[in-house]
Amino acid sequence: MADKPRVKAPKQRATPKPDDSGRTRRLLLYGLVASAAVVAILVLAALSLSGGEPGADEARAALTDAGCTLQRVDALPGEHSIAQPGGTSPKWNTDPPTSGPHYATAAIFGIYDQPLEPARVVHNLEHGGVFILYGDDVPGDTVDQLRSFYNDHQTGTIMAPLPKLGNEFALGAWNFEEDSADAYLAKCEQFDENAVGTFLRAFQFRGPERFDPSQLQPGL
Repeated sequence: MADKPRVKAPKQRATPKPDDSGRTRRLLLYGLVASAAVVAILVLAALSLSGGEPGADEARAALTDAGCTLQRVDALPGEHSIAQPGGTSPKWNTDPPTSGPHYATAAIFGIYDQPLEPARVVHNLEHGGVFILYGDDVPGDTVDQLRSFYNDHQTGTIMAPLPKLGNEFALGAWNFEEDSADAYLAKCEQFDENAVGTFLRAFQFRGPERFDPSQLQPGL
């Protein structure tokens, strides 16, 4: 018997390849999104570690650039040992005082035209407040700048004249953390918004008796 002729299988048409350009664009887009997410996570982590706020080194740099000085001392224990609001303490280790013995009643937060008793103001710092005190030789324009700054930062801030500061104004704060207790006193002759603002962001609301800012409003 003659061999049957072999029947060749029909050739399969090759499936046309889809256009890969769209897929490539999608992959690039996904990669960019993923990279952005990683960057965002790293930024948030850095802010979390740093608190997102300046510290003492940043405050010192800003103040130095503005021609100011920044004094850091070991904070003294808080004691309601000054019997009269006009009293003083030989233990105070900055002038004006920024920590230590004080009068039992704090001053009302606000802006004043007359000097305040330092023993009261120290109590404000114990609650996390910051003072802005200015000498009687500070130019009127500088006092106006300080008042304008105060108006934008009233919570936890107390401002008043202190004649003996002469041509300087002072910023004071009392800080307490688990491993440190520090007091800070800055003195300046000229107003610099970045320097003063950095001081507040670095040191305000960190007193040993840490009150919520809502309790440090003007009039309280």
